[in-house]
Amino acid sequence: MFVDEAKIWVKAGDGGNGCLSFRREKFVPKGGPDGGNGGNGGDLYFQTVNNVDTLLDFAGKHHFKAGNGKSGQGANKYGANGKTLILKVPPGTLIYDDDLNLLLKDMNRLGIKVLICRGGKGGKGNKQFATATNQAPRTTTKGKKGQERNLKLVLKLIADVGLVGLPNAGKSTLISRCSAAKPKIAEYPFTTLEPILGTVQLTDFRRFLMADIPGIIEGAHNGAGLGLEFLKHIERTSVIAHIIDIYPADDSDPVKNYHTIRSELKQYSKKLAQKPEVIAANKIDLDPDEKIIENLQKKIKKHIYPISAVTGEGLKELNEALWKKIIKIKRKTEK
Repeated sequence: MFVDEAKIWVKAGDGGNGCLSFRREKFVPKGGPDGGNGGNGGDLYFQTVNNVDTLLDFAGKHHFKAGNGKSGQGANKYGANGKTLILKVPPGTLIYDDDLNLLLKDMNRLGIKVLICRGGKGGKGNKQFATATNQAPRTTTKGKKGQERNLKLVLKLIADVGLVGLPNAGKSTLISRCSAAKPKIAEYPFTTLEPILGTVQLTDFRRFLMADIPGIIEGAHNGAGLGLEFLKHIERTSVIAHIIDIYPADDSDPVKNYHTIRSELKQYSKKLAQKPEVIAANKIDLDPDEKIIENLQKKIKKHIYPISAVTGEGLKELNEALWKKIIKIKRKTEK
């Protein structure tokens, strides 16, 4: 089950209370104060890891709390610190303070660890208040409360390539041929109901991450079809692979279909529409004389890679073109 949004309550641990105690030993009539300090409450962190790709762990449980510090004890014994809680999330997770509608952290890469709630300080025992003029203090302090927040978690997948196109354009078949991903494939639209990630392996140990985004239809930027639910996932991709069905089941115009998707991307986000694009015309096994491909090339006026996701024809050339785009972008960002 793919979960990309969750609302949760998180709290760091409370500090333990300081102890009021006086030394009691045989033959030591005036032992003095020996109350220890309370332990600090545990902190609460978020960390990105590579073996988690959804927010499913936060769907059934909505309250997370770090350990409380233990109270101090006599004989100058300090209380134990509360246990730190680290919540693991996939790269691409956005952490919002839900009450303030404020972005706290964009967990946009692997290995990020961020403190979200700090544990409360432990209270002081009466030993800490002993002075030359007050040798038997009865003063202690309570532990401080740990921070707490209402959070909203939003996952935007991080992939090198995002596949876009109308439903039944062949995106699921394509990612299944290019990677080990096993999406649901059928002849009816909207068979893909959640994003699918797959690693594409090239020669010389090269690889990139491809995401199959559920089919976009006209009006998606206003919520039509699967709407905004999955358009956000394309924002994180480096390159858009636009898959055009040259033989649509509804006999629609492939050229018009291409412009429909481009319009939806632009209306959703101008930045998204400006991402580098590689166009692939799928189902060329049904166009042996290549007349449809030639017509697409003339009307769209952009380079188009002819492919067949079913037979595998043209996939090597498409993946190499995507790789070149990815490397070019990475080199720009590294400068």
